[in-house]
Amino acid sequence: MERIRIPNQATYSPIALSDLMMAAPLVSRFVLGATGPGLVLQGAALGAYAGSVLADWISRLDARPIDFLEEFGADVRHLRPMPDAERQREAQRLVHEVNGGYVPMDVPREELAREVDEQLTRYIASITGQRVETSHRVRDVSLVKLFFPFALGTCDILSGDIAILKETGVFEPHVLAHEFCHRKGYFKELEAQALAYLALMESGQPVLVQAARCERLHRHLRVLAGGDIDRFHELVDQSPLRPELREQFEALRPIPSALERSITEFIKPLYDERMKVTGQNGLSDYDEGFTNFLYTKEVKRGERPATQG
Repeated sequence: MERIRIPNQATYSPIALSDLMMAAPLVSRFVLGATGPGLVLQGAALGAYAGSVLADWISRLDARPIDFLEEFGADVRHLRPMPDAERQREAQRLVHEVNGGYVPMDVPREELAREVDEQLTRYIASITGQRVETSHRVRDVSLVKLFFPFALGTCDILSGDIAILKETGVFEPHVLAHEFCHRKGYFKELEAQALAYLALMESGQPVLVQAARCERLHRHLRVLAGGDIDRFHELVDQSPLRPELREQFEALRPIPSALERSITEFIKPLYDERMKVTGQNGLSDYDEGFTNFLYTKEVKRGERPATQG
């Protein structure tokens, strides 16, 4: 099998190069001054970042991307809406499955990241015939958290640097897989959601399968809640989820503080528009788009009957 190695040099830096890029002008201006050492710092930050980006993008040129429509019968532009009644039934089924298959998520993050990356690499290779090998390194600190308080993880799509911004318990394998998809060149959020889910389900490993099912259930509940965080918590509370899982679902989407809510209300519309400009449907791709993708795929492949809305 063909092997493509993307260096992801930025992941080996002790500080995220994207953070350094943001901080360098401030340090230069207020600490080192606008000339001499300050300008050297800014130039070094820019050079390190640009060099890492260039090496990764050159390495990625020979990678064959998955044609989602051809492979799965669905993509960002071709989705069958999932009827609400079917969504509710599937949510109930997923509750039963995650309750019955519950396993504690106690794998150290570095070990988990390595395994998730390997399973994702294998799954993509099973479709494209190429092992696109990337770093499994992740950070737990990023300045992006200041601007996106609602984010669980982030990936700088230029440098491939990834940060996991909060402990997510049973969801962590999917959060990791989603960000690793971006690192491997799948920049659309729906594609990352879907590939992460399919790779974890294909792995057959209880902790990884559990994460995929919990993520699918989580996204169904967000759609059924109409995106309202208070209604989401009501649905979780009303569900027969076992206590360990209910606690983690609620912790995943805590009630935001007044400051977090104001930042989110300002940033989310901008991010929604940014997604649309890049050929996506907007923030709905994380929830409704992702679940509609799986529904469309399963109907097209005869894995479930089509249900009329």
